[in-house]
Amino acid sequence: MAMTNHERVGKSLDLLKAGLGPFVQREMENVYKEQARQEAGRILGDDWLVSGKSIEEMDAGALLKLMWDIWNDVFRQVLGFSERTLVSELREVRNKWAHQETFSSDDADRALDSVERLLTAVSASQAEEVRKMKIELRRLVFDEQARNERRKSSGTVIESPSSNLKPWREIITPHRDVASGRYQQAEFAADLWQVHLGEGSAEYRDPVEFFRRTYLTESL
Repeated sequence: MAMTNHERVGKSLDLLKAGLGPFVQREMENVYKEQARQEAGRILGDDWLVSGKSIEEMDAGALLKLMWDIWNDVFRQVLGFSERTLVSELREVRNKWAHQETFSSDDADRALDSVERLLTAVSASQAEEVRKMKIELRRLVFDEQARNERRKSSGTVIESPSSNLKPWREIITPHRDVASGRYQQAEFAADLWQVHLGEGSAEYRDPVEFFRRTYLTESL
């Protein structure tokens, strides 16, 4: 069964959690030392403290909130303004995903790209797996667009111009012998065997007369 965009974003958030967890814990411990877990509890609430989880074990939403709230004290030292923008954007992505909102292919592509960029910024190996997910999504989108274009092309009705053309007899005036009916239908074309035998109409046996009556196309 094909993966939905919502599922893709969810998987990328799992990879974000796996890659950000060790980084956030390390940087918080560098600043707060043994008080790092208590500081996380202050931001996230006492319920988190009694859960017994370490900072590294938190979900992506909690990790992103920590990074946002203590950015100036901790993460500004190792990350730049563009990474802070990614944190803000991914908090919105995570909330949208948690509330079961739908993701268009463009939305999912942007979410995967932002996850990859943030993971790359913290040197997390999970960035490569997210990049592969992004490339696969783009391939699927391209294939779908190509199929739609083919369907449009095959479904286009081309109106035949012949339906609007007048009969040739109403446009040109035929020779008198043709108009009088003295020509048989078969005589509109030369019988080459009769020409070979020296029989048939003079306009076919006499080269001068033949070329006088014949419109010379490029092939002739």
